[in-house]
Amino acid sequence: MEDNFEMVAKTLFGFEELLEKELRQLGAQYIKKGVRHVRFTGDKGFMYKCNLGLRTAIKILKPIKQFHVKDENDLYKKIKSIVWEDYLDADGSLAVSATLSGDTFTHSQYVALKTKDAIVDRFRDSKGERPNVDLRFPDLKIDVHIDRKLCSVSLDSSGESLHKRGYKIATNIAPINEVLAAGLVMLSGWDGQSDFMDPMCGSGTILIEAAMIACNIPPNLMRNEFGFERWKDWDVDLFEKIENSLLSKTRDFHHKIMGFDKSPSAVRKALENVKNAHLEEFIYVKHEDFFKTQKGGENHLHMLFNPPYGERLDLDMEAFYGNIGSTLKHKYAGTTAWFITSNLQALKHIGLRTSRKIKLYNAKLEARLVRYDMYSGSKKTHKNNTK
Repeated sequence: MEDNFEMVAKTLFGFEELLEKELRQLGAQYIKKGVRHVRFTGDKGFMYKCNLGLRTAIKILKPIKQFHVKDENDLYKKIKSIVWEDYLDADGSLAVSATLSGDTFTHSQYVALKTKDAIVDRFRDSKGERPNVDLRFPDLKIDVHIDRKLCSVSLDSSGESLHKRGYKIATNIAPINEVLAAGLVMLSGWDGQSDFMDPMCGSGTILIEAAMIACNIPPNLMRNEFGFERWKDWDVDLFEKIENSLLSKTRDFHHKIMGFDKSPSAVRKALENVKNAHLEEFIYVKHEDFFKTQKGGENHLHMLFNPPYGERLDLDMEAFYGNIGSTLKHKYAGTTAWFITSNLQALKHIGLRTSRKIKLYNAKLEARLVRYDMYSGSKKTHKNNTK
């Protein structure tokens, strides 16, 4: 279709396949997976749909120009030649971010400043007035990426990072990113067909993302604003049509989602966030020390959690991780347990054999998402029973 254009969805390392699958399910065309990003094609309505509906995307960028650059003066000249009047009014506002790789350009802030100068100078020369810089709520957010000498200029349709869903009004000392939480739930293979537990739930992010996945609720319904809402071609009627279409695809959920935390303040924060997300019907949060609990009933339990790494909390990590392994082994038979950690040394003290390990990053920390299968009886008995 002639109204289609290429877009780039940015994501976290290790989530590229998840994002590719999400895009395919939404209806994207010409999908091409990269590192920390996936390229695809769609129209304006599909851009709205991606921002509303993708769980593992951080940004949706709309590339508008690509060219080779020799130096800073060449960058300035080529940025200035872009017809910025198509995207921004002279009395509007802008913000520029830049990412660089290679040794031609080495200071991202300088590249962002040079880009801003070129755009402002173009308006001043042609209109006699210039847009202002607004780093918080710009009318147009511009993304510049330079890979050695190849420069890609894109419009940021998302605005703030898509991990800022809008439901989180309270956080604990080490909150998990919402996109990371959603990706962990998806990587763990949970499909909403069993009970789900986060035994160290903190402010409830994993629980909320799991509930939205179980009910097929679009993750970004509660955001205050997307970047494209300030664009010159913003179509509110089309946006509402896309929003209603996604909402019509929600589904019922017939199991339990449970969260424990031994910190009363964390439990209060989790309950606040669950209420703000309008998910009280599906999520149960209780003040409990996981190490003093045990699995109730015979039904299969899917467990996913983000234990302390020792980065910001003062704990005896060897004993703490040993207790995780002991609790799972003795009190949680019939459970598939997953957790993410960047404390690879402490992981050795779990005392259980992993059935899967996936390399990820939590912020800038290299981490592992690990899986433990807690069988009823011995593993040998379980294998014989499933033949």
